[in-house]
Amino acid sequence: MPDSQPQPHHSSSSSPSPASAGDPAALLLCGARLTDGRTVDVRLGGGRIEAVGTVGSLSAYAARVDLSGYLLLPAPAEPHGHGDTALSADADGPVSYDPQDIQRRATEAALLQLGHGATALRSHVRVGDVPGLGALAAVLQARRALRGLAELTAVAMPRVLTGAAGADGLAMLRDAVKMGASVVGGCPDRDPDPTGYVEAVLELASEHGCPVDLHTDGDDPARLARLAAMAGGLRPGVTIGPCGGLGRLPAEAASRAADQLAAAGVTVVCLPQGGCGGAERRATAPVRLLRAAGVRVAAGSGALRDVSNPVGRGDPLEAAYLLASRHGLRPEEAYDAVSASARAVLGLPEVRVEAGFPADLLAVRGDRLAGALSLAYSRIVVHRGRVVARTSAVREYCNTPVVAALDLPRQGRAEPP
Repeated sequence: MPDSQPQPHHSSSSSPSPASAGDPAALLLCGARLTDGRTVDVRLGGGRIEAVGTVGSLSAYAARVDLSGYLLLPAPAEPHGHGDTALSADADGPVSYDPQDIQRRATEAALLQLGHGATALRSHVRVGDVPGLGALAAVLQARRALRGLAELTAVAMPRVLTGAAGADGLAMLRDAVKMGASVVGGCPDRDPDPTGYVEAVLELASEHGCPVDLHTDGDDPARLARLAAMAGGLRPGVTIGPCGGLGRLPAEAASRAADQLAAAGVTVVCLPQGGCGGAERRATAPVRLLRAAGVRVAAGSGALRDVSNPVGRGDPLEAAYLLASRHGLRPEEAYDAVSASARAVLGLPEVRVEAGFPADLLAVRGDRLAGALSLAYSRIVVHRGRVVARTSAVREYCNTPVVAALDLPRQGRAEPP
């Protein structure tokens, strides 16, 4: 469930709040660099940011984490993953849908992405056909196992919802919601009646008050127009992705579709790291066109080392890097797509490095956002005010005159005498 909204901003004085003074889990992040250039201490308590002040100004009724040399950011989120098939590319034969195998893969995938910085994740899970409801049950079990480390939510994805075969799919979807799938979705492009599929999903979502998250290539302007018309006004919202086909449309048609999606309040999740379908669906949505039209654009990882993308990394900072390097977004815009916009897709409150906001943070070695997107190897991840993951990278060069002359930066052990 989404957290509550940020509390009113309060003073960053040196006196600890009553909560932090008695909170054994209180934490002081020392010497962190912010994107505005300031170097600060940040005090966390009760799962929130209690105070932000100049270095040394905050009282230390808390454990300390030295963030000297690190850039402190709102933590990213993963708005489009596939935990039920993740990490299955190297399996011999067909992907196993044994619930224990799925739970292990989903848990391992979520921890891998947590190490990258994603403290909240949305996993699209197939229901019906071979897995039935077993895959969903396994992912929900993984969600329970991850409680306190990361927030994992499941999207139920039936294959067919129209015609004679659709009755079973619709019943399965209703059962999935009762089991704990908090989002309804699927792929209308694969149904004999895509419009009927969307209508069925939207009706069930309206009945249960669920968000909707649909897979579509977005290469049919008429179909997109009907989806936008049906989705307009639905709360808590409609998300579609990866929409790579939207970029293959003529400019006028793509622009008109973007305007229609914006007017309907539909969010688009693009997948710059490779998508989650076959090779023919690897294009990335036209993010600049969509943003210019006023569409909220978030970025996800898609397939994580499954048959769709056996080299998928599941790294939100890589997704942001690709948006900046390939699609011309400024680093701040690119990081927003994997952080603030991605959290909005998941119905989570905004995070800022300011008092009163949720303490979901990512510290990456570096002092500028552009550099962090390029070389963010060392990372410290904070979820609800607690350090939940660390990744340390060590770079060393052999001791040669060239290295000494250039005075290259190096991390690691001192050279032996």
